[in-house]
Amino acid sequence: MTRSARLTQAMDLLERLDGGAPAKVEANLNAFSPDAAELVLGYAFTDIVSREGIDLRTREMLTVAMLAAMGTAPGQLKFHIRAALNIGVTREEIIEIVLQVSVYAGVPACMNAITAAKSAFAACSV
Repeated sequence: MTRSARLTQAMDLLERLDGGAPAKVEANLNAFSPDAAELVLGYAFTDIVSREGIDLRTREMLTVAMLAAMGTAPGQLKFHIRAALNIGVTREEIIEIVLQVSVYAGVPACMNAITAAKSAFAACSV
């Protein structure tokens, strides 16, 4: 099956965020449904994340904050912390985002985010 231009754009952005992720993510989604990568990644990374108005660095900081506040997506949080680091967000900025979560989403969410951040920090050479 040929990739659509929309999915190709999504995968290119995903490659910028984490060079090892695109093939693995696409395979995982397509194992669930042949349309899943197109629908999920096309929507998330082409239709939303690629929009003008907010730069990618800021979008990743917002994503880290939202995922940390949710407290229910540790794998996605670790991925996006690594992605943020890969595109220039500093460890110090990640730390400040995670600490801010404690005020608005609670200490348990902050503690979960600390665990994810420590794991992401250990995995990144940035």
